[in-house]
Amino acid sequence: MVDLTGGLVALLGLKFEEATADRVVISWQVRPELYQPFGIQHGGVYCSVVETAASVGGGLWLADRGRVVGVSNQTDFLRAVRDGELRAVGTPVHRGRSQQLWQVEITDADERLVARGQVRLQNLSND
Repeated sequence: MVDLTGGLVALLGLKFEEATADRVVISWQVRPELYQPFGIQHGGVYCSVVETAASVGGGLWLADRGRVVGVSNQTDFLRAVRDGELRAVGTPVHRGRSQQLWQVEITDADERLVARGQVRLQNLSND
């Protein structure tokens, strides 16, 4: 089973609101220790959340057939955020025999899009 509480998830303070093979929803609180040097949410946090949402959803879909690893992460930063809660929603775009493509949209409390990304996952068999 995937640990949804430790490691980077714990460090970033991520909370899983939903985690299924078809949709992953993650929320977290913007806070100073996650800022970049100019006092806004660090872009690396967005990239990490995008990868986490895609990997968890992709792994749940692949289930006992294997595991997934990220091979590409493209994340766009659209709006600066200094505080508040953010919410990421990940959904599959394509799920094939050897690869998956997931998209993730991150919004603020006013449902404004602040970042969006996509992750390509490689499906690795248990063989």
